[in-house]
Amino acid sequence: MSDLHFALFETAIGSCGIVWSERGIVAVRFPEQGEHAVRNRIVQRFPHAHEAPPPEKTRHAIDGITALLGGEARDLRHIEIDLGDAPDFNRRVYEVARAIPPGKTLSYGEVAERLGDRNLARDVAQALGQNPVPIIVPCHRVMAAGRKTGGFSAPGGVQTKLKLLSIEGAQLEEAPMLFDRLPLVAQRRPRA
Repeated sequence: MSDLHFALFETAIGSCGIVWSERGIVAVRFPEQGEHAVRNRIVQRFPHAHEAPPPEKTRHAIDGITALLGGEARDLRHIEIDLGDAPDFNRRVYEVARAIPPGKTLSYGEVAERLGDRNLARDVAQALGQNPVPIIVPCHRVMAAGRKTGGFSAPGGVQTKLKLLSIEGAQLEEAPMLFDRLPLVAQRRPRA
């Protein structure tokens, strides 16, 4: 992989990290136990990455992520990503997930169906669990059968998934009371 760089940035849900190459965004890290933990996680995963001021394209991606996490309706499909040597199946899953607009969801089975075989739902879930660029590839918008939340591999797990869906204004049938327990910043709705 070409030279990698990373930067940390503040959002409404805490310090996030972003890793980029010449070809696009390589990874996004959600908040952990503070900025130091996010930096350490990036350095562990990408030991050859160097912290640097983001170039214009990456700054644009950061601005979009920050706005979306702050409750603004933003479409991040235009952000270029660098999936390195990700398997072709994962790439196809990410392409379908990127087409899901903010505030909407699909099930793993529906994503699999769009790939041509509803029986691939478990494979879809595994591919999304390996998503290196959450929020840009909005894996949080993919739910389990019956619109249950399913899992979420980012720090904070299902609670983070619910926060993201709440920020985007998604209407969830499962556990509406969970939203009452989320921090106020996560209960913002997208501005029209």
